[in-house]
Amino acid sequence: MTHTVLVTGVSRHIGARVASVLAADPDISRVIGVDTVPPPSLARAPRDGGISLGRTEFVRVDLRSPDIAQVIAAADVNTVVHMSLVSAPSRSTGRAAMKEHNVIGTMQLLGACQRSATVRRVVVRSTTAVYGSSPRDPAVFTEDLEPHDGPGHGYAKDAAEIEGYVRGFARRRPDVTVSLLRFANFMGPGVDSPLTRYFTAPVLPTVFGFDPRLQFVHEDDAVEVLRRMATEDHPGTFNVAGAGVLLLSQCARRAGRPSMPLFSPAFKLLGNAARRAGLVDYSPEQLRLMCHGRAVDSGRLEAELGWKPKFTTGAAFDDFLRSRGLHPLGGVRR
Repeated sequence: MTHTVLVTGVSRHIGARVASVLAADPDISRVIGVDTVPPPSLARAPRDGGISLGRTEFVRVDLRSPDIAQVIAAADVNTVVHMSLVSAPSRSTGRAAMKEHNVIGTMQLLGACQRSATVRRVVVRSTTAVYGSSPRDPAVFTEDLEPHDGPGHGYAKDAAEIEGYVRGFARRRPDVTVSLLRFANFMGPGVDSPLTRYFTAPVLPTVFGFDPRLQFVHEDDAVEVLRRMATEDHPGTFNVAGAGVLLLSQCARRAGRPSMPLFSPAFKLLGNAARRAGLVDYSPEQLRLMCHGRAVDSGRLEAELGWKPKFTTGAAFDDFLRSRGLHPLGGVRR
C-alpha cells in the first residue's frame, strides 16, 4: 500500500534516520519531514557526517502552531511518526520553552490528527523515564506496572503528560492504529544526549553508596522498530530496550573513566553548576537515575514483532565507546 508518512523532529539524529529509511521504502509514496529548523543534512553532505534524507520533503513547522494541521490536510497524510521530543532544555530557551514544545506541540499534532480524514496510523516516541527511578521500584518494569513515584520533573514529566494525551486520542479515534514506544536511553555512534556527554567527561561523578542498573537501546534498533511501526499495524504500548543491564561502575570501567563518588547534596551542587555552564544536564530525574537506575522488559515488543534487537545493552554501549575512541584504562578491552 502506497501512502504518505509525516515524521516530526527530522532535524535531530534519530528523526533524520527514520525519515531516511522510510524515504528509501518503495512502498511509501511520499515522506514529509517537519521541524522548527532544517536538518543538518541539508547543509552538510552525507560524506561529511550528514544523513541523506533521500526524497524526504522538508517543511519548516512549529508544532505549537496550527500550521501542522494544514500540512497534514494538504498532503493527505495517513501515517504520523512523532519524534519531536526535546529531552533537555537549551541554554537559550530554558525549561519553559522545552515543555511548551513537548506538551503543547504534541497536543496540537494530535488535534490535527483527530480532525484528519486520512490519518490511519500514529506512532509516538516516549521514554522509559516515565517509570521514574525509586528504591521501591520492581526489578524490571513491564508496560502494565505503575511507578511508585511518578516523574515530577523535566523530560520524564513531559513524556508522562504526552502519554495521557495519546491515550485520549486513541479513545476518540478507535479507527486509528496508535503505537506508543517507551525507549530506553538511545546509545550509538551518532547519539548526542545528556547521558552520552556524561560518559565522555574526563571524570564521572557518581552518587556515593549507589551503583544503578542502566539500560540502552542502540540507535540502529530504535530506527528499525520505528520503521516497522510506521509501515505495519501494531497498536499498544511497548518498552524498547536492548537485552541485559549494565551497572554504572561497569560503564565507567568500559569507558576507561575514573569515577568520583559524591554525597547526594554535592552531586546536586555539581549538577547545577554543570547545567549552568551548559556542559551536562544533571536534572533531578538524572540524579534519581544515578541513584536507583531502571530496567524494563521488552518481551511484549519482541512477541508483537517476532523480532529482537540486534544489540544488547552492553553491545550498544561498546559500539558507542568505539565511535568515541574510549576504552578501559590500561588497554583495549577484547
